[in-house]
Order: sequence, then C-alpha cells, then structure tokens
Amino acid sequence: MDRHRVVALLHPPQSPFELGCATEVFGNAPPDVPARYDFRICAERPGPLRTTTGYAMLVDAGLEALPEADTVIVPGWQPAGEPAPPAVTEALRTAHRRGARIVAICTGAFVLAQAGLLDGRRATTHWRHTARLAAAFPQVQVDPDVLYVDHGDVATSAGTGAGIDLCLHLVRSDHGAAYAAQIARNMVLPPHREGSQLQYAARPVPARADASLAPLLEWAASRLGTRLTVARLAERAGLSSRTLARQFTEQLGTSPGQWLLGRRLDAARVLLEQTDLPVEAIATRVGLASAVNLRRHFRAHLGTTPGSYRRTFSETR
Repeated sequence: MDRHRVVALLHPPQSPFELGCATEVFGNAPPDVPARYDFRICAERPGPLRTTTGYAMLVDAGLEALPEADTVIVPGWQPAGEPAPPAVTEALRTAHRRGARIVAICTGAFVLAQAGLLDGRRATTHWRHTARLAAAFPQVQVDPDVLYVDHGDVATSAGTGAGIDLCLHLVRSDHGAAYAAQIARNMVLPPHREGSQLQYAARPVPARADASLAPLLEWAASRLGTRLTVARLAERAGLSSRTLARQFTEQLGTSPGQWLLGRRLDAARVLLEQTDLPVEAIATRVGLASAVNLRRHFRAHLGTTPGSYRRTFSETR
C-alpha cells in the first residue's frame, strides 16, 4: 500500500504541542501497527525556526515539499490572525487545487481563511478566537461549539488538544476505525472524544449587576433546588415580570429564565466534577427536576452528556 504523504507547514513561533498532535498521529506509528503515513515538516524558509517555548527546531524543507503532499497540515499560527506571507497562501491554494487535503489545527484556521479555502463553509478554531475569526472573515461560517469540522478536502479543529481529535478522525476516514483505535491506544487516548469544545471553555465571568439586581441574584443562586420561576423572582424583587426581564436584559444581557438555567447547569457541572451523586440526585439538587431534563439541557448547551462530562472532569476518581 502506498503511504499517504503528510506535510506540516510550520511558522515561527511554532507551537510544539500543536505540531506534536500531528506528529504523534501521522509520524509515529507504534511497532506493532503498519505505518501508512509518511510525515515531514516544511516552512517558507528552511533552517532554524523559533518555537513558542524558546528553543529552535531545524526545518530542512521549504514550500517545495507541498506539491508532493496528500495532506497539508497547518498546526497553529502565532500570533492568531497574523497575515500569512503571500507565498504561503498561494502554496496552500495550489495544493488544494491539485487535490491535497488541507487541514488546520487551532489558529491555523486563520491561514486557511486568508487563502480563501473556508469561504462559504463551516469552520472552527480555539474558543478564545472564534469571535475574532468570524469578525475577520464574515464569509466563513464559524462554529464555536464543535471539536472539528471536516469537509473532506478541508478540515479545521478547535484548540490544541482538539487537533488530536481531528487527526484521529482523519485516520478513521483514511483507514477505518480499527486502525485509528490502534493509533489512539498507543497514545493512551480514546479513539473518539464526545462533546463540543464549549465544555472546555472557561466559564465566563458573571456580568456585573447593579444594586437593584445583585441581592436577587445572590438569593436565587442559593435556592436553585427550589421552585424558582420568573414570577417568583419578580415577586421577590418587588417588580413586574416585564420590568424584571428588562433589567436582566440591560444588566446581564439575558432573560431571567436563561440566567437561571445557566446557573443550574453551572451548579450541575460542579457536582459532577466534585461528587459521586447520581445524575438524578444532581438534577433535583440544582432544580432541573429529573435526569432526563438535565441530560436534555446538558446536550443542548454543552454538546455532551452528564455521564461523559463526569468521566472527563471528575475530581473524585
């Protein structure tokens, strides 16, 4: 079987981890697994190339390596959004036109967007940079929720570790699930990770409420397990439901109902991480009534299930 040729296009300062995602999957087959990929690196200018961790790596090939690639990977691009040299974007377009698969890990999506390879298509990048990517390239349909997006000829991943998810997915597409599972097993990783990158995003700092709402928010947050409704919140605040909704929108940018749901999901996440309580008990404790209800909201807002979330983040293991 002819080996699939993978070339990683580097740029200073290069993230060693993001390069490592591709290297471990495509360039480091375990001894008991047949090697089905050839892996090499290149850069616009061969020679010593700075990394984000302070040391330099030696790159022995320039852009002339791209015409022989079946897959070209851009393993991050620092700083995010920095314009790529015209020679780089043209080399990517040329490789794509002749049929090479073009892949971006994390902020490498900015380079693919600059090359026009994401126009009119869904794409993703690290959750810290999705808004910036969407603003800079309005023709790109930026999806902030997913771990990766694969169109067959072009693919993008969310931040850092999601590059491994994408690379393993590409191996599954190329050679089947069993072969991908062998590669993943050697890396001591699951061959497929559930969920979206929203579950890994930092919880946003709560918006500041002024003195008219702050006491109500504190009161409600300490009673999530009780029957809290918008009408009850309005009664507690001494306001009409309509006036309360307006204040929530003005001060917090959301509705009372959505604010409550967000706090309940946050409380459920903490209990899943820090306790062994059954999902049904957690749902009751945070005011979501049933495990079915908790699972439905968890799936809708975080792209995963409470069980999968606990397996990933539990502090009690």
